[in-house]
Amino acid sequence: MKTLIINAHPNFENKDSFSYKLQNMFLTKYKETFPNEKPEILNLYEINLPRIESAQLLNIWNKQREHESLTLEEQQISDMTSSLLSQFKSHHRIVIISPLHNFNITSRLKDYIDNIMIARQTFKYTSDGSVGLMTDDYKALYLQASGSIYTNDDRYKPLEFSYQYLHAMFTDIMAFDAFYIARAQGTAILPESTVLQNAEIDLNQNFTAFYDL
Repeated sequence: MKTLIINAHPNFENKDSFSYKLQNMFLTKYKETFPNEKPEILNLYEINLPRIESAQLLNIWNKQREHESLTLEEQQISDMTSSLLSQFKSHHRIVIISPLHNFNITSRLKDYIDNIMIARQTFKYTSDGSVGLMTDDYKALYLQASGSIYTNDDRYKPLEFSYQYLHAMFTDIMAFDAFYIARAQGTAILPESTVLQNAEIDLNQNFTAFYDL
């Protein structure tokens, strides 16, 4: 099962970050389970992601709609989006690694979503609303690191917008079969050993279903 790891941490090489530790935790379990396989890793803060701006994707999409020629720079941006989309669709298991920033996903992860949420590619519009096209056994796993705890029944729980947004985009819009989450939460208030132990329990509980083991 081809797996794509999308790392959305701004400092993805920081070995002290919990996102880095979550990725290593996943890779260790992956290697134990699939010793002859290797997932592909995409570090979003390592590439120049096209953005929805007047000088980038907005202008390119307008030109393509009007069948106008693109400049060399615009063509390069368009090719990057096409490459990201092709890579995304070719992997049936998507792992997203990201810290929680101000109750939501990182800005670069939002930019990435804008590059793969393309009509007639990952979803389509119909007279009854949008319909997802990613229906051929696609699943996503979100590995999230957060300073606070968002699974208690308190005022913070409804403020955790990242899971709500990603779950809706992947399952409701693109029609993924399932969307899982494993959390390293409470990193600012709990001992590291407790955070990682709970995260590993979370990961173990979701890993089997994620890979249909």
